[in-house]
Amino acid sequence: MRSFIFIAARLALFTSTISADSILSEPLSSQQILPDNFKPLQVFQNVNLLRNTNLEKGYVRETVNVVIENIDSKPQDQYYIPFAADVIDKVGGLEVRDKKNPGPPFKTEIVEYDPYSPTQFFRTTLPQPLPPKSQLTLSITYHILSTLTPLPFKIAQIERQYLRHTFSTYTPSAYLTLKQKTKLKFSSPNVPDVVGGSPEKQGTTFTYGPYNDPVPAGALEPASVRYEFTKPIIHATLLERDLEISHWGGNLAIEERYWLTNQGAHLKNNFNRVQWAQTERGFGYTPPTSALRELNVPLKVGSLNPYYTDDIGNVSTSHYRSNKKEAILELKPRYPVFGGWKYSFRIGWDANLKSFLRVLKTPEGGHVLKIPFLEGPKMGEGVSYGKVEVRVILPEGATNVKFETEVPLVAVEETMHRTFMDTVGRTTLKLTAMNVVDEARDKPLIVTYDYPFSAAFRKPVTIFLGIAAVFATAWGIGRLDVSIGKQA
Repeated sequence: MRSFIFIAARLALFTSTISADSILSEPLSSQQILPDNFKPLQVFQNVNLLRNTNLEKGYVRETVNVVIENIDSKPQDQYYIPFAADVIDKVGGLEVRDKKNPGPPFKTEIVEYDPYSPTQFFRTTLPQPLPPKSQLTLSITYHILSTLTPLPFKIAQIERQYLRHTFSTYTPSAYLTLKQKTKLKFSSPNVPDVVGGSPEKQGTTFTYGPYNDPVPAGALEPASVRYEFTKPIIHATLLERDLEISHWGGNLAIEERYWLTNQGAHLKNNFNRVQWAQTERGFGYTPPTSALRELNVPLKVGSLNPYYTDDIGNVSTSHYRSNKKEAILELKPRYPVFGGWKYSFRIGWDANLKSFLRVLKTPEGGHVLKIPFLEGPKMGEGVSYGKVEVRVILPEGATNVKFETEVPLVAVEETMHRTFMDTVGRTTLKLTAMNVVDEARDKPLIVTYDYPFSAAFRKPVTIFLGIAAVFATAWGIGRLDVSIGKQA
């Protein structure tokens, strides 16, 4: 199980601009297995480090800005980032960049040296080796899912919810740190319990440090905070997103299937519908609750024919607002989703294909499709996704499929999707990502493919031949002599 976690987390660090055919025959990454006694060489030191931890949503978002210095006698280009073994499989969206020179993220991969070690590492390769005594400012960003725990674990229906965040006031590092500081940002100033450290409190921000004394590599100073978060912790264990392209209809059909759960505090007693109805009316005021009441899904202006169904059927408690400036699909589940409860549903809509597709003037009939990798609900408390599967269903006859996306992927697959009146089927590109958050909303997915002029007539010819075959069969049957009697 531990090995599977390593592989999944390792693969999640790669973005792609490659042909789907090549992906099927080559591994997505080369796993680095190091000796059991591996320890990162002390060739760097952290001159100054600032960690910002944002707890305003239902998951942890961290940004670490660190000035590193090469203290070795030779140029170095490999920097290691440690994580606890029970956390590394929950890390997503890890990116390392040059803070002073914005550009594409550096190559980052997970390395395995001892599956049972309490600490595991990501390894970042700098684009250019850092010369001795030289410094570089790194910006390291990532998010961690499913680590915030409700405390108490069970609450009353209208009781406030509190979450506990456990961390180290010293930022975990594989290198000596000369000076550092940690900041925590909450969504509410109500933080009743603080264990470990002596933070400076200013509004909704806690500051630990600065620590001006050198902190050795691997040093930790455990601490925890308990803070109010009376909002749902929305987590989709699985999101399946289909995008079907129709050149004949000029339409982009989108459908999303969600398996949602609320990771907040569970109900102490049975659900009281009367009490809930009273809080829903609110008499001019709707009190905060840890239950999920509704979801708002922003769509592209001009979207048409939205629908919202669940396991029972059509859900009428939805509203679609559309004008020249915005389009929002407002969803209200059949029941409030409290902590530990689950709710699965699907939504879909149509969009004008011209807004997403560009045709290239090439002999092969090149097409460029630019669509959001992730859309979905946009909520103040945030939405996290354990697994996201995106299927791009191209027209029948599309070839030479390539793609590019900034979202780290763990798997890519090219298959055939067969539907009504297809012959060989439609080329389908399936992309899988793990540990995704709503901050990936609207990150582009660019798909290029060749669709020759002749392929556009494949379906009309198929329909014509099918109808002709029916008439020919009927004519042939009509010419048969099925009468009973003697022949003349």
